[in-house]
Amino acid sequence: MTDPTATPSAPGAPDAPRAGDVPEVSAVFRRALRDMVVLVAACVVVGAGVGYLVAGMPGVWGALIGAGIALVFSGTTTLSMLTTSAAAPGRMMAVIMGTWLGKLAVVIVVLAILRGMDFYDRYVLAAVVAVAVIGSALLDYRAVAQGRVPYVTPGEPGPKVPNGDDSDETGRSVG
Repeated sequence: MTDPTATPSAPGAPDAPRAGDVPEVSAVFRRALRDMVVLVAACVVVGAGVGYLVAGMPGVWGALIGAGIALVFSGTTTLSMLTTSAAAPGRMMAVIMGTWLGKLAVVIVVLAILRGMDFYDRYVLAAVVAVAVIGSALLDYRAVAQGRVPYVTPGEPGPKVPNGDDSDETGRSVG
């Protein structure tokens, strides 16, 4: 049962809301992340099946590597936005740029290592990466477009904007 007289969580407690946290924004990022993981899993299944029919086992390896690259490339951006959604805009941008540069470096290194190898099919890898990354971008768009994020949060104190009905300390209208 719930105790109506229970005190709220301390600000540092794990279940306490973070300063600036907007649950609706986090829900949009969680939906985008969940949909992207489902898409990449579907790309693994379909890509491995088609890759096997087209190129045998190298096609399966191409699909698996392509799905891994797509998961790293698409997932890190959404995950970094989810973890920094309540942070200051400058910090959020720094984290997103850092993860973007990091994942770009990882993808370049992985592709450079794979360049001289022939155990995978390059065309299947490219097709799976293209389908997964473009599909992930479309799913991100859908999550944002259908997200229900309010312009203002009720009950949150904000700056006082004077209007014609307000008065200053002397009782005169400020509008």
